[in-house]
Amino acid sequence: MKGVLYLIPSPLGDNDPKEVIPVTVMELICSLQHFVVEETRTARRYLSKAGLKGKIDTLEFYELNEHTKPEEVEAYIKILLAGENVGLITEAGLPAVADPGSLLVELAHNSGVEVKPMVGPSSLMMALMASGMNGQSFAFVGYLPVKPDERRSRIKQLEKISLTQHQTQIVIETPYRNNSLLADFLQVCSPKTKLCVAASISLPDAYIKTKTVEQWRKEKIDLNKKPCVFIL
Repeated sequence: MKGVLYLIPSPLGDNDPKEVIPVTVMELICSLQHFVVEETRTARRYLSKAGLKGKIDTLEFYELNEHTKPEEVEAYIKILLAGENVGLITEAGLPAVADPGSLLVELAHNSGVEVKPMVGPSSLMMALMASGMNGQSFAFVGYLPVKPDERRSRIKQLEKISLTQHQTQIVIETPYRNNSLLADFLQVCSPKTKLCVAASISLPDAYIKTKTVEQWRKEKIDLNKKPCVFIL
């Protein structure tokens, strides 16, 4: 009998898991021995807070991130095929969403392994909920190009799509580039275009505001090193 791949959400920051993770998920976590994680140290800290303190050294961890080779991911599937249940955990939020864990989920489906997503926080959906923008038609476009000129060109393209198709555009960025991305939005977008900045969602210092670009140009905020979602 094959094991089950559980997609286990994690807090969006360093807050108590009990604040954002359902009891049923916490109970499931305590029943698992095998975890595929984006970063072992972060996962160990999360699982310790989730109820496995003192038992961490008895668990098996397998890393899946941008450095993981395809053959390593295929080896993880063998654990499931051997009948062991496995929990997939990303650094923050939902596994396999803007996360390399999707490779394992794809292999699980290809191998006939049951995949069970568990309930938890999604920074993307929470930001969209709080933005006041169109929740009927939206697109998550992930990360924008790193090079400034290419990034600004992409922003103009997204603004045009949003205007012509009435479709909300959801963007994320590496925390240390947040301020640069915001500056580009304010430089290239029309003054009347609406932009939502949602930072540190679900954390004590959460900041979620929707303003026109013209209004944002009059306000100074520092988003450096904060988990952030931008909605156009």
